[in-house]
Amino acid sequence: MSMLLAGLVIFFAVHLLPVKQSLRASLVGKLGVLPYKALFAIVSLIGFYFIVVGKAGAPFISIWTPPDFFRHITILLVLIAFLILPAAYIPSNIKNRLKNPMLIAVKTWALGHLLANGDLASMVLFGSFLAYAVVDMISVKKRALPPIGKQPIWQGIVVVVIGLVAYLVIMMKHASLFGVPVISVAS
Repeated sequence: MSMLLAGLVIFFAVHLLPVKQSLRASLVGKLGVLPYKALFAIVSLIGFYFIVVGKAGAPFISIWTPPDFFRHITILLVLIAFLILPAAYIPSNIKNRLKNPMLIAVKTWALGHLLANGDLASMVLFGSFLAYAVVDMISVKKRALPPIGKQPIWQGIVVVVIGLVAYLVIMMKHASLFGVPVISVAS
């Protein structure tokens, strides 16, 4: 569990830098834009590695037993998260409407996983991501982002298709990637 916690601290420490604009600006000023981005990526990957390894090695400590139907709600919430996530990177009317699709996707994904997992490590992991997305969303609202203007409808279609394909791949590979099947078949 300590590796999971260390990974979360590392990952969120670097991801919360934009919340403190003066600190981020100071680092960019000292390092330069590209070195700052490279350092951001490297530290993020280190944190992510610790999160994955830490979660895999964390003991299973049951806190509560989610009802079986919560898995279906989770599947729907994760689908929604995947459908809007690409809008963070592809200009579209979806992005215009949601303002910050990345954080909305993270909140939706984390909430879904909190519903389906009742163990301590999962609650720490997904609860941390949900809390981070809420805090960062508040910060983003304070930093007014410029609108990107109306976009062609085909770009929204591209967002949805990419999200759907990514969702289907993760659904099929979830057990091999994360050790947990999306839907377990009762025998």
